[in-house]
Amino acid sequence: MSDRSAIALLGPGAIGTTIAAALHEAGRTPVLCGRTAHPQLILRHDEGEVTVPGPVLNKAASLSQPCDLVFVAVKTTQDADSADWLATLCDENTVVCALQNGVEQKTQLEPYVNGATVVPSVVWFPAQREPDASVWLRGQPRLTLPDTPQAQRIVDALSGTRCAVELADDFLSTAWRKLLQNAVAGLMVLSNRRAGMFSRTDITELALAYLRECLAVARAEGARLSDAVPQEIVDGFHRAPADLGTSILADRQANRPLEWDIRNGVIQRYGRAHAIPTPISDVLVPLLAAGSDGPG
Repeated sequence: MSDRSAIALLGPGAIGTTIAAALHEAGRTPVLCGRTAHPQLILRHDEGEVTVPGPVLNKAASLSQPCDLVFVAVKTTQDADSADWLATLCDENTVVCALQNGVEQKTQLEPYVNGATVVPSVVWFPAQREPDASVWLRGQPRLTLPDTPQAQRIVDALSGTRCAVELADDFLSTAWRKLLQNAVAGLMVLSNRRAGMFSRTDITELALAYLRECLAVARAEGARLSDAVPQEIVDGFHRAPADLGTSILADRQANRPLEWDIRNGVIQRYGRAHAIPTPISDVLVPLLAAGSDGPG
């Protein structure tokens, strides 16, 4: 890192707090930026807890210069609202690590980052915000990044931390596999249930049918994924704790806007572009959109 600035974390929610805690434990505490001021962040895990000293800044004007590395962990529904932060934190020398869902991270963020390089990532760990505003980390944190020169700055920042980082030659396929997992989690929103719902035979059958629909679209976009992927993803839900949630379910229960387009609508959109039928998406997507945006 250069001497001009610190690492910054924008969006201290469940994923952001996990990354901030990993950096703090390694002596690389980031500047914390978010909508709401907090004196500190707390991450709970199986071995105890980590307290990341704040404050969480809630005004972009409180910073005077851009950063070398910015971890962006706001929801994609909050990208436009984060424009002032991103304009302040970023310039052409900044690397932005997108800790966001979907396969469109670069195109989603690039209009806001003031010429910075956006490096997409795949987040492979369950973390959830608790009622006391702490975050409960329920698995070993791991990120997958594309194997590019710009990704090395992220690798260096997380070196020696509790968050493992791997570089993927075929990042496209990895990102699409995670998107399939996120897409089928949309069923949890419509049922208002957590991962235990997948133990039902009828839900398993529906999930597999939907995942095969998603798989056809992913392959059309260039992802190299085997026929076994739908069953592997469903098996993962079967092994998960019955009370394990997902961010889109938490948003629905809190009556917040949903990431329905980048998690589910993308399957319908790309399916139409490739003339691939998406009958399950054609039912699922309007219901998620209505649950998010109304009216009513």
